[in-house]
Amino acid sequence: MAKVELKQPVVQAIVEDITDAQSAVLVNYCGLTVAEDTALRKQLREAGVDYKVYKNTMMNLAVEGTQFEGLKDYFEGPSAIAICYEDPTVAAGIMNKFMKGAKALEFKAGVIEGTCYDAKGMAAVADIPSREVLLSKLLGSFKSPMGSFARVIKAIADQNGEATEETTEA
Repeated sequence: MAKVELKQPVVQAIVEDITDAQSAVLVNYCGLTVAEDTALRKQLREAGVDYKVYKNTMMNLAVEGTQFEGLKDYFEGPSAIAICYEDPTVAAGIMNKFMKGAKALEFKAGVIEGTCYDAKGMAAVADIPSREVLLSKLLGSFKSPMGSFARVIKAIADQNGEATEETTEA
């Protein structure tokens, strides 16, 4: 069996993983302890993120012609890829928090909704709150003015009610 035939199923598996993905984050994991790697994998899995280690040559072949083709320049040295299907920034955020305690983990690059970012760009993306946090902040900003408006209307209604009672008593 030729080497190409052996590589094809792995490349096909990567292609299937990235087909419906919103984003992919490429990191250098070299130097992580087994305990750190296990903890990181657990956090990513709980967030619905696939985290895998493939050979760079396999990833290089798999991203050809996809929105993740920009990662080709970063497939050097030890590489792990985190693939997100729903919230495009969740993997970057989890990894960014994890990096504070595990200095060995570092961003290489990433693609968020078709745009490729280098390591610095990924660090900036990682600081963006998750979709859920942004939605809750948005809803909170709607709720606050409406709550204030409701209190003012109630106060006016209460004041008018008192005025009506005073005129009926006189």
